[in-house]
Amino acid sequence: MSAAMAQVLPAELAGGDPLVRRSEHADFQSTVALAVAKRAHRSPRDLSLALSEALDSGAVSATMSGPGFLNLTVSGAAIWERVGQRLAADRLGVAASLAGERVVVDYSALNIAREMHVGHLRSTVIGDALVRVLGFLGADVVRQNHLGDWGTQFGLLVQYLDEHPDRRGGTDLDAVYQAASARFGADPAFADRARARVVALQAGDPATLAVWQELVDQSTVAFQAVYDRLGVLLTPADAAGESTYNRYLAEVVEELVAAGIAMDSDGALCVFFDDITGPDGSPVPLIVRKKDGGYGYAATDLATIRYRVRELRADRILYVVDARQALHFRMVFATARRAGWLTAGVDAVHVPFGTVLAADGRPFRTRSGGTVKLADLLDAAVDRARAVVTEREHGFDPEDLEHVVRAAGIGAVKYAELSTSRTKDYAFDVARMVVRTGDTGVYLQYAHARTRSILRRLPGDPASATVDPSLPLHPAERALALMLDEFADALGDVAGTLEPHRLCGYLFALAKAFNDFFEECPVLRADTDAQRGNRTVLCRLTARTLATGLDLLGIEAPARL
Repeated sequence: MSAAMAQVLPAELAGGDPLVRRSEHADFQSTVALAVAKRAHRSPRDLSLALSEALDSGAVSATMSGPGFLNLTVSGAAIWERVGQRLAADRLGVAASLAGERVVVDYSALNIAREMHVGHLRSTVIGDALVRVLGFLGADVVRQNHLGDWGTQFGLLVQYLDEHPDRRGGTDLDAVYQAASARFGADPAFADRARARVVALQAGDPATLAVWQELVDQSTVAFQAVYDRLGVLLTPADAAGESTYNRYLAEVVEELVAAGIAMDSDGALCVFFDDITGPDGSPVPLIVRKKDGGYGYAATDLATIRYRVRELRADRILYVVDARQALHFRMVFATARRAGWLTAGVDAVHVPFGTVLAADGRPFRTRSGGTVKLADLLDAAVDRARAVVTEREHGFDPEDLEHVVRAAGIGAVKYAELSTSRTKDYAFDVARMVVRTGDTGVYLQYAHARTRSILRRLPGDPASATVDPSLPLHPAERALALMLDEFADALGDVAGTLEPHRLCGYLFALAKAFNDFFEECPVLRADTDAQRGNRTVLCRLTARTLATGLDLLGIEAPARL
């Protein structure tokens, strides 16, 4: 279409978007004639006809409809050739469109000495998918786990453990935190000692730092066990907690004061904004230093931005953080811009997400009203997947069965998370997540396993199969081939919108197209060797595309299920 436009349109119009989209009326449809006809001083129908005549009729045939729509049908030979090219290409022919861009992704952001719970799922899984997709598209991605490892709570934790040495080294850090918090609220003398510990921690007292480091080390091991189970890419090397930036806080504040950006407000140091006010119209400040001289989250986040731009050389910084923090990040980004730390060439983006709800749509809590542990949710999903896999004859030995049910259960949780637009709330319903039909991770895993099953049963080596472009296309072959060709667009869509559900939707559509193909186009019982070869290539390309797509979501694609 672009080549046809170059022949037909004036130079100032010829380089525009040809406006080609998939269509129900043909393979594709172009509306460019309607869009540019007035500027080209021609009627849409006349321009559409001229464009159709200029098209390379060997690859594409065109028919005009309505006021000037151009319906485009790709030749069977061109489609078969494209299938072969994609299968032979590295990375399935997907270009490294983000090469040269450095992206810092801030996600997961757990709190030291606290167990991972359902509230940590979304940031961790969404962030991991974005890291994978952006990296696959060529970006230099820097993973950052902004751990909560500094502040007042560590004074009470260190003091409590110092007074209860028998509880040091235990695995239930949540219980220690709850006990320390209860003691802090009930015992004023303990609270005073805990506050003194905060001062000691910030001053670098060796004994206090030693206990603090024990807490960090224990938590790191516990976090990594869950990360490994979830199959996310985060490692201890990606941790950059609040303590990392503690040494920069004083100079960050000094720079803000020197620039006239931060000012005193009733003893606290604040930044104000003309366009940010509360319900009563009064200014809403960003507090960078509290009345007692302590630094809040804002100071740490500002120091973090400054570090990521100056030291990590970020071109883009993504904060995969709860939607409730939108105002905070708006103020932090605006302050960093005013200070000159967030420069014109760097884009900082809050990537918000909604809440995980219980299956009944209510807030997700335990029966006692507590927070649901993430490990318990994963256990429930794996147990449910085991029931689904073992309800019929499977032929797995015990070790392989455990691998498959883990892949299915964990994959089901992640797909349910990622297939929903991240800004929406969604219900965590294990029974619905692991069904083999509908828009679930298990459905996609079964589609992939079916492609592998076909390839295993073929005579000879499936990798030796080649495409014969002269063969006609069955409608189901055409639909599958065209869907396979949309993989790169789906990934580009994820990168542009930061919405992993766009890839989920594509993979679900691809799985449905393959299942239609499987029902209508026999591979093992193909009419001719050439037909079997073409269909084998389609199976191989589908298998690779599904496996690659699932991997970019952080989901395993077992060869059998």
